[in-house]
Amino acid sequence: MRIGDLSARTGASRRSLRYYEEQGLLVSSRSPSGQRHYEDEHVQRVRLVQAFLAAGMSSGTIAEMAPCMAEPNVDRARQALEIMGRERARLSEAIDGLAAARDALDGLIEDNHAYLARSGEDGS
Repeated sequence: MRIGDLSARTGASRRSLRYYEEQGLLVSSRSPSGQRHYEDEHVQRVRLVQAFLAAGMSSGTIAEMAPCMAEPNVDRARQALEIMGRERARLSEAIDGLAAARDALDGLIEDNHAYLARSGEDGS
């Protein structure tokens, strides 16, 4: 598929897809005229990159986590595993913080519902 097709299937702009390639996050083949060509598995790869970026990972960190894409070897796999563990711990900490904030918000919502119920103007 061409870059426009991959863009349509993933929601990533063509510019983003080119950036992912520049950063080593995505590898395409080229036609004789230089056009990029992608396979179906690139759709999942782009979605994974988008999820990691949305989670606050840098493109450099993502590239370090996926070193086996171009040239797999044991040392790169070990390094990637270490980075993955670090990022997982960072995400878990962020998730815990978000859950605590949600719990606090739930408490405030309950308090406000109770206040409105006592005043006869429950807003639910």
